Amino acid sequence: MGFSHFNHAKIRGIVTVLPDHCIHIDNEIRFYDNDPKKLARNKKILGLGDRYVLPQGLTCLDLCEEAAKRLIADLKLNKDEIDGVIVASNCHEFVSPADACILQGRLGLSENCTCFDIGGLSCSAYVHALMTAHSFVETGVMKKCLVLAGDMNSIHSDVRNRNSNMLYSDAASATLVEYSEKEYPSWFQTGTRGAGWAKIITPASGVHLPVRKDIADIEITDSNGNVWHLWDEILKGFDIFQFTMYAAPKSILETLEYAGKTVDDIDYFPMHQANGQIVKTIAQHAKIPEGKTSGETFSKYANCGAASVVSAICDQLKDKSVKDIMLVTFGVGLSWGTCIIDFSDVINGGVQFFKIPEKLPTRKELAEKWIGYFKGENDV
Repeated sequence: MGFSHFNHAKIRGIVTVLPDHCIHIDNEIRFYDNDPKKLARNKKILGLGDRYVLPQGLTCLDLCEEAAKRLIADLKLNKDEIDGVIVASNCHEFVSPADACILQGRLGLSENCTCFDIGGLSCSAYVHALMTAHSFVETGVMKKCLVLAGDMNSIHSDVRNRNSNMLYSDAASATLVEYSEKEYPSWFQTGTRGAGWAKIITPASGVHLPVRKDIADIEITDSNGNVWHLWDEILKGFDIFQFTMYAAPKSILETLEYAGKTVDDIDYFPMHQANGQIVKTIAQHAKIPEGKTSGETFSKYANCGAASVVSAICDQLKDKSVKDIMLVTFGVGLSWGTCIIDFSDVINGGVQFFKIPEKLPTRKELAEKWIGYFKGENDV
């Protein structure tokens, strides 16, 4: 059931990058009927706190580039030795080309570099990408693989939508996986419940329902006053909670059994930071001792999508000495990914911030640039 085991693929370094524009939930009390008690209840139950959002003119691709540059500098890498780039995201710059191809050019990597994207999984995408990188490195297809995981979730909901908007940050992460003669064992499990594909879904913007003038002005207001558009991400919250409470604890126990380990053997359990309540409930169901996992990262940085579990690693394990850690992710698809990683000797760059430039292109300027490109008047 989706199990894999590796010995000679090692994570050498990791970092998470967020934009420096912070929105604190206390400054959005207007969306809670200006009622401090109502806001306080939501904060207590979900763990709401800060989230970080990109402005118009910057994208997830820019954050991935920044994360990659910082990791390359931290590890003092020879860029010509990087022979693989995997981008895990739900927020690709274009339908095509792949973000990984664009980033190979921006980063100045060798042309002998295999580049591709993993999409459509969001919160479980990092473990899937990490498993793929481990597989390539273990078998000799690649020697050094750069895994870039990130999402720009702020564009997936209206700020007036209190069902989801307050949960998400824009973030990206960079991880380098490389071959090691010394053994650093890892164990992975991935799974899918495709029958529930519509439980987390963005109906428009793909080829199923492209965004055109006929849907551009449609706004839907639900019974709770949340505002939706057809290109927003829709979450069936109760169904997702039930799925998570089934899939996550089960995957934790099965992965431990596959690796021949117990909860006591794991130093820390970084979990996808969906919200504080979900992290706490999974830990209770899986009988993870208090102190071995936390939803605190959600309160500090919100749900970072594909970079969510990485944000927990970078936040909770910065400057800490640990060996075996278990990553627990779940989300779109419906999908999940769990893995045990030997985290010894990993350079953890922590959570860092990207200063937003003062001058950014407007939508009008971006459109005019592409109009000129169509006409052959300029390059991009």
